[in-house]
Amino acid sequence: MTDYRKINNIVGWVVFIIATAVYVLTLEPTASFWDAGEFIACSYKLLVPHPPGAPLYLIIGRIFSLFSGDVTQVAWWVNVLSALCSALTVLFLFWTITILARRLLVKAGEEPTEGRTLLIMGSGVVGALAYTFSDSAWFSAVEAEVYAMSSFFTAIVFWAILRWESKVGHAYSDKWLILIAYLIGLSIGVHLLNLVAIPAIAFIYFFRLYKPTFWGGVIAFIISAIIVMAILWGVIPGLPSLAGNVEVFFVNSLGLPFGSGIIVFVVLLVAAIVVGIQYSIKHNNQILNTALLCFIFVLIGYSSYMMIPIRSSYDPTIDENDPDDILSFVAYLKREQYGDRPLLYGPQYNAQPVDQEEGSPRYIKGKDKYIATSPKVEPIYDSKDKTLLPRIYSDQPQHIQEYKKWVDLQEGQMPTFGQNLSFLLRYQLGHMYWRYFLWNFAGRESDVQNAGVLWFGKGETSLPDRVAESQARNCFYLLPLVIGILGLIYQVRKNERDAFVIGLLFFFTGIAIALYLNQPPVEPRERDYTFAGSFYAFSIWIGLGVLGLADLLGKALKNGTARAALATVICLAAPTIMAAEGWDDHDRSDRYQSVDSAKNLLDSCAPNAILFTNGDNDTFPLWYAQEVEGYRTDVRVAVLSYLNTDWYIDQMKRQSYKSEPWPLILENEDYRQGKNDYLPYVERAQVAAGIDLKQFISLVEQNHPALQVQYGAGTTLITFPTKNFFLNVDKNKVQQLGFVPAEKQGDITNRMQWTINKSILEKKHLIMLDLLSTNNWNRPIYFSSTVNSADFIGLSNYFQLEGLAYRVVPVKTADENAQGYVNKELMYENMMNKFSFRNFDNPDIFYDENYYRFSANARDKFAQLASAYLKEGDIARAKEIIERSFNVFPASTVPYDYYSPQYVSLFAAVGEQQRANELLEDIAKESQQALDYYFTKGSLFDMEIQTNMVMLQQLISEAEAIGKQERAMQLQQQFMQYLQRMRR
Repeated sequence: MTDYRKINNIVGWVVFIIATAVYVLTLEPTASFWDAGEFIACSYKLLVPHPPGAPLYLIIGRIFSLFSGDVTQVAWWVNVLSALCSALTVLFLFWTITILARRLLVKAGEEPTEGRTLLIMGSGVVGALAYTFSDSAWFSAVEAEVYAMSSFFTAIVFWAILRWESKVGHAYSDKWLILIAYLIGLSIGVHLLNLVAIPAIAFIYFFRLYKPTFWGGVIAFIISAIIVMAILWGVIPGLPSLAGNVEVFFVNSLGLPFGSGIIVFVVLLVAAIVVGIQYSIKHNNQILNTALLCFIFVLIGYSSYMMIPIRSSYDPTIDENDPDDILSFVAYLKREQYGDRPLLYGPQYNAQPVDQEEGSPRYIKGKDKYIATSPKVEPIYDSKDKTLLPRIYSDQPQHIQEYKKWVDLQEGQMPTFGQNLSFLLRYQLGHMYWRYFLWNFAGRESDVQNAGVLWFGKGETSLPDRVAESQARNCFYLLPLVIGILGLIYQVRKNERDAFVIGLLFFFTGIAIALYLNQPPVEPRERDYTFAGSFYAFSIWIGLGVLGLADLLGKALKNGTARAALATVICLAAPTIMAAEGWDDHDRSDRYQSVDSAKNLLDSCAPNAILFTNGDNDTFPLWYAQEVEGYRTDVRVAVLSYLNTDWYIDQMKRQSYKSEPWPLILENEDYRQGKNDYLPYVERAQVAAGIDLKQFISLVEQNHPALQVQYGAGTTLITFPTKNFFLNVDKNKVQQLGFVPAEKQGDITNRMQWTINKSILEKKHLIMLDLLSTNNWNRPIYFSSTVNSADFIGLSNYFQLEGLAYRVVPVKTADENAQGYVNKELMYENMMNKFSFRNFDNPDIFYDENYYRFSANARDKFAQLASAYLKEGDIARAKEIIERSFNVFPASTVPYDYYSPQYVSLFAAVGEQQRANELLEDIAKESQQALDYYFTKGSLFDMEIQTNMVMLQQLISEAEAIGKQERAMQLQQQFMQYLQRMRR
């Protein structure tokens, strides 16, 4: 036993070292896109991220950040946390597989032979390394995200219940159950995915202590579901919600100070637990005692969440939802800002509400008591408009269009239960789970969104270059899948109970999550990381596949040691191929562009600027740059979607590093939750021609009756009475400030006039208008060039392009369709000298779609700058700019995009006719290849088809512009043929 334990430990740690080395070598050195920038920034300074937060992750991330030598190394060290957690997941996966494999080969109490020991170790190594190199696990292991740590908790909890199972009957064996409870409590502070392992844990407990029967299994499942719901709804939001109700009662009804109700609630809760423990001891009730101890340790683990309100109370620079009191903390935990999705029963997408009801009153903290705000209004639907398993539920136009691709929806028809079920099976399970599953264990076509499965080999012809040459085009020749199925079959034959438990883990960490998420038919990115726990479970079967293969070899090879060695070597081919295929697209060791793009955007802004941005990829790298590296903290980043909330507007009115508070007229009571959330357009003839912006904001601030309209019983809304606005400009001041270039000084207007083409103004638009009216040109106001033009609120004719951002200036562009004009000299300095585009020209570095979106945007800005110089006749400088664009974004590493065709006429204009011809033919070839390929793939790739159709259409104009009329006619004919295919 001692020798086996030593071997098991040594081999396990060797696998851990391999996994750690792989992940550290391929680690991203800085903040990647999506949530990584936010998590690194919030870890470094213990800030408050988006709901429901990840306080334990942030606390540990803060510890790791302390190892950095300077601020530029912080991201790498926080990323190391994910690498280490993933490697520990692999370690506990190895030990889990060896426990299960030993059960299949060795009777309890017996010592395994040399051959069986080798076979057990081989199974652990193969399964653990298969998970190490699986696509989803590797992706999460090399960036600062919560999924690596969440997977670690799943792995250690499942290993711990297997250890408890082997210790039942020994003294203090229940300490393993208490440890599991504590780990589950800790995992809440990372991600809730760990909770879905509880049903598998419950069945291990049931099988070990009770005689298995059908109804016993049903009861065990019901109890496990109750435990999950008790934690998910009872503990996490339930206890804080109850504490909030007690707090409101004590403060509002009894007149006691803030916090008194929470103190009373905590005292009562602790007293109840103590009484329960004493009762269990007095009556020698072991089950009750263990249950209460488990509950206590869940709470102890969950207590990491105290960091959120504590840190929020200090008003940090990132303080999402401002959860500094018990009521806002509850809303934070419930993720109320994200809305709800129907799960088991609910309305269809085209259901019309027949009534509405008000929910419970919502409270916010006032000066001496909690103030009731507008309650949440819930629509009521007729039962005939509801269905079981409502999967086709979203009424967003984009979603409805996508629903029609998956099921045959007729206009005006209420979807049937069968259509909902079809969407569930085809999209939510087939496309959004099984496709990901096969990515990990069969192969992946490419990195393009919605890419399919690569089943066997890469020999397909007529592929577009971006697909054929994609480093994410990985083929595993079905080896991991086949070995895993073999392991599943072997375990089912040898030990049905264990196979059932692993099956439960596989189901609840995969298919059940897909059922629970009820995903709409459009996602901003692939969501495979959500199901890493399911891929972990399948990796157990890959490990046990070594045993299955050895069993098959038994008839031909009698020597146990030789059979074990041969089976292990054969099965090691699976993780070896996975490593070889996946290394290039998972190696992020030289990728810097996410942070470079953020710094470039910040450097597009003048000192003390206000910069409006989109969320996630547009904002989180900016937060990282400012919060961690202290880069351009004078620029106030304003996330447009967050400006629809009162807490975020309040933050804009506070000092942030070098950035002064916003000068707004409106106060909190004017934009408080439920107040001026949206302003409908109700025309008033008196101001139809236009209204002074300052006057309008003043009327809103006064809640003036002239802007009010009745909405429902006893409810009024503030409206905007015209779509035409004007703002008087202090022309002398603008000229003195000098931000308008010399050639445009004469065009500075005394009055800006613009039209808002919206029927509803959201709160963010109201605040933007307030800022514009009060700023008086004291602070530069910018829009990121990636912002949706619908959020420009009609100001695009008053834009000045200075890099990757548009500055609002009192100079109107004559072209109504143009987004302002180019400040050439300033933009030249930014684009050519200041901005960094590190390693985009390195063919050995893999970039995915998110990076290409930012390179495409920069390409467009280079082109606009070159065009501006060409209009002035400065061919030399235009040529220099074009060369710079193709040097930093060569076609060999950055595929042609939506903005590339305009370079055809630019090359011709600077005297590079041959390069113009070559570029025209290269883009035409790639577009046609892409269209031929994606038309065979169906409507999932509508975006790729539309993009390439637009590129082809642009090429027609470009060919005409450079005098190639015949080629333009050929392209026109090809375009019309593709257009007919689109219509079909």
